[in-house]
Amino acid sequence: MGGEVLFLVAVGSQDGIKILGLFEDLCEGHYHIAEMVARHVLLEMCKPVALCALHLEVQGQTSALEQVLEEHDFKEEDFGLFQLAGQKCIEEGHIDQLLEIFQNEKNKVIIKTMGWNLVGPVVRCLLRNDKENENDKRKNYFLVLDLLVKLCNPKELLLGLLELIEEPSGKQISQIILLLLQPLQTGNNLVCILVIQKLPNNKAYSVGLALSTLWSQLSLLPVPYSKEQIQTDDYGLCQCCKALIEFSKPFVEEAINDKGNKESENKKLKDELLKFCFKSLKYPLLTAHFLEQSEEAGSDPLRCFASEIIGFLSAIGYPFPKVIFNHGRKKRLWHYLEFEEEEDKQLAESMASLAYLVFVQGIKIDQLPMVLSPSYILQFNMGHTEVFLQRTEESVLSKGLELLESGLFRIEDNSLHYQYLEIKSFLTVPQSLVKVMTFCPVEPLRKKGLAMLQLYINKLDSQGKYTLFRCLLSTSNHSGVEAFVIQNIKNQIDMSFKKTPNKWFTGPQLISLLDLVLFLPEGAETDLLQNSDRIMAALNLLRYLIIKDNENNQTGFWTELGKIENNFLKPLHTGLNMSKAHYEAEIKNRQENNQVVQKSKDLCSVTVGREEIANMPPEMQLKVLHSALFTFDLIQSVLARVEELIAIKTKSTSEENVGIK
Repeated sequence: MGGEVLFLVAVGSQDGIKILGLFEDLCEGHYHIAEMVARHVLLEMCKPVALCALHLEVQGQTSALEQVLEEHDFKEEDFGLFQLAGQKCIEEGHIDQLLEIFQNEKNKVIIKTMGWNLVGPVVRCLLRNDKENENDKRKNYFLVLDLLVKLCNPKELLLGLLELIEEPSGKQISQIILLLLQPLQTGNNLVCILVIQKLPNNKAYSVGLALSTLWSQLSLLPVPYSKEQIQTDDYGLCQCCKALIEFSKPFVEEAINDKGNKESENKKLKDELLKFCFKSLKYPLLTAHFLEQSEEAGSDPLRCFASEIIGFLSAIGYPFPKVIFNHGRKKRLWHYLEFEEEEDKQLAESMASLAYLVFVQGIKIDQLPMVLSPSYILQFNMGHTEVFLQRTEESVLSKGLELLESGLFRIEDNSLHYQYLEIKSFLTVPQSLVKVMTFCPVEPLRKKGLAMLQLYINKLDSQGKYTLFRCLLSTSNHSGVEAFVIQNIKNQIDMSFKKTPNKWFTGPQLISLLDLVLFLPEGAETDLLQNSDRIMAALNLLRYLIIKDNENNQTGFWTELGKIENNFLKPLHTGLNMSKAHYEAEIKNRQENNQVVQKSKDLCSVTVGREEIANMPPEMQLKVLHSALFTFDLIQSVLARVEELIAIKTKSTSEENVGIK
C-alpha cells in the first residue's frame, strides 16, 4: 500500500465507523480499495468505488455486500473527513476520478448530505487562470459544480455559495460573482437561481439574502467615473451589474406572475426586490458617471443598469412617478415596515438618484404625466438637489447642479413666487450652493455653483429675491459671496429705476436691506483685508445710489445718510488709517531686517487676512504686504469718491434751500 491516498471518507452505520480509502499504486498505476473493519485493513483491485458501499469481513472472508446509507447514518465527524479528503483530491488535480464518483447513482445520498462542503474548493479551482486549468479539466470542474448544485441540499448549498461571495476582495470580487452568476454547463439557469428555485419554502428570504450579499460585495468596488474607466472596467463592476440584472429577472417575473405563491410570500418577494432596487439606486447609480446621451448611450452599461432597475420598480408595483411624488408625504407609500421607519434617513439618496436618472438622463421619462407644471416638478426636485449638494464627491455634486439646472430652465424669469421660500429646501439649496462656490476644490464645479445661484435668483419674483438676499447676507459669512449678493441688489435697484418702481428695492424695504450692507461687523477694528470684496461692493452700491438717486430721494437712502456715515463711512476711514499704518510699519520692519534674513536664509511666516502663510521667503512676504497695502489704497480711493459725491450733493441741496428762502 505504498501509494498516495486520493480519497478518504468515513461513513457511519449501526455497527460503528467504517473507513473507506482509495489508493493509487505508484508502480502499476492501478487503484485499490482499502477498508478498515475491526482494525483489519482489506485491499482489493477495483475501479473507483461507490462511496456508500461497504465491504464487510465475515469470519475472515471478504464479501461484496453493498449497504446504501441514509442521511441519518452519518455522524458529525464524517462531514469533516469528507471535506478534507475531497478538497485534497480537487487540489491535487484528480477531478476526473472525482467526477466519476459523483456521477455514480449509488453515491447520491452521501453527495446530497456532504457535497456542499466541496463547492468552495471547486469554485476556487475554477477561479485559477486557464494556464493552470486545461480546458478539459476546467470543463470537468464545471460538471462537478453542476452535480453539486443538482444533488446537494439547496439551503446548505446557498449558504455555502454566499460565504464564497463574501470571501474575496479587490478585483477577485467580480471574478467570483461573475462565475456564480453565469449559466450552468447543462442549461441556461444561473447557479444561484437554480439553487434558490430548489428551496421548498422561504424563497423570498433567500432571494433577499442573496441580493443583499451580492450588493454588499459590489459596493466595495470603485465606481468607474470616466469613459475610459467604463470601457476598461478594470474591477468588473459593469459586468457584475449586467449579471445582477439577469439574476434578478426570474424573481421579478415570479413576483409579477405569482406562479402559485401564497399572497404573503409574493408580497415578501416584492419587498426584497424593492429593497434591492433602492440599494442599487444608491450604489452604484448615485455616484455613477453616464456617457453622453448620444449613440454611445445605448452601450453605456451603467445607464442600461439604471433603466432595468427603474423597470423593475414599475414591474413590482412602484412606478417612479408614484415613488417620487409620494416621497416625504405623511401618507406613506411603503407597505414594508422598515421603509416606513427609515424612509427619510435611508431612502433620501436613493430617491435623489432616481430623480436625476429620470429628469436629467431622461430614463423612462415618457412615463411622467405631461400635465405637471415646471414649478411642481422643481418643488419636488429641490429636496433631491439638497441631498446631492450635501455630499462632497465631485460626481454627486455635479449631479445636484445638473438636477437643479434642469428644473430652473423650465421656469420663466421672475415667476417663482416668494412663498416657495417657505419650503425648507428652497432656502437650504442656495445656502448649499454657497458652500460649493466657496469650499469645493474643483474649479468647474465652483463656477457652475455660482451660475446656478444666479439662475435661481433670476427665477424668483421681487419679494423672493429680497428674502433670499437677506438670508444670504446673514448666513454666508464669506466676503466674496456677500459682494455677489450686493451686486445683485444693485442690479434690482437699477431695474426699479429703469422700469416701474419696485417697492422691495425702494423706500423702507430697501433701507432695511441696506442696513445689512452698509456697515462694518466689528466697527473700525473689522479686518478690512478679509472683508475687502464686500466693502468694495458696498462702496460701489453707495456711489451708484448717490449718482442715480439725485433728485427725489426715490430710494430713501438720503434720509438715512447720517446713519450710514456713522455706521459705515467713519468707521471705515478709521479702520483704513489703522490698517495702512500697521502694514506700512510691517513693510518697513521687513525691509530693515531683510539683510539679516537673507544671510540666515531662514523661512518665516506672515499673517494676512487672519490666515498665516508659513514658510514664506522674505521677498514673497514683502510682495504680500505690498498687495494688502494696494487693496487698502483702492478702498480708500473709492471711499474718497463717495465722500466727494456726498459733499457735492449736500452742498447743492443746501444752496437750493438757501435760494428758496
